[in-house]
Amino acid sequence: MSERNYQQQSLGGATGVEQIVALYDGMVRFLYRAMQCVEEDDVRGRRIAVKKVLDILTYLQARLRPDLGGTVAASLADFYATMFTMTLEASHLESKEQFEEVIGFVRNVREAWMVVARDPEAGRVLPRELRTREERFVPQAEVYGPVGEVAASGWSA
Repeated sequence: MSERNYQQQSLGGATGVEQIVALYDGMVRFLYRAMQCVEEDDVRGRRIAVKKVLDILTYLQARLRPDLGGTVAASLADFYATMFTMTLEASHLESKEQFEEVIGFVRNVREAWMVVARDPEAGRVLPRELRTREERFVPQAEVYGPVGEVAASGWSA
């Protein structure tokens, strides 16, 4: 079984938040690959790794729901835009130090998602397209409060 098939199969039972954490893990892995390519003077490899990071950031950005996530979604949108810019700059300057800085920021936010992953209420406020098949059937009354307010956890990126 190829590594990609294994990864896809292993994410099959993952919750929406676990899938987001996996995307962050992918970003970190590709950022390390880009750093390795800088060391090896592998321009093509660095560009491929950076493109994968940018693809993940674009994917995450496109799935934000400001209508549900409010300030958290806005903060994540700013974070993704900043990481996009910093990754491009690190690549352009071929700077291992700047790649390390991006990795640090991504890891910090990944840890916040890990806290969310341990909160059973968190998955209920995820946008529908980021929920697993099982999570999609959570009754809407459990997701929204009395006047259409998002549940107290506020994590709905």
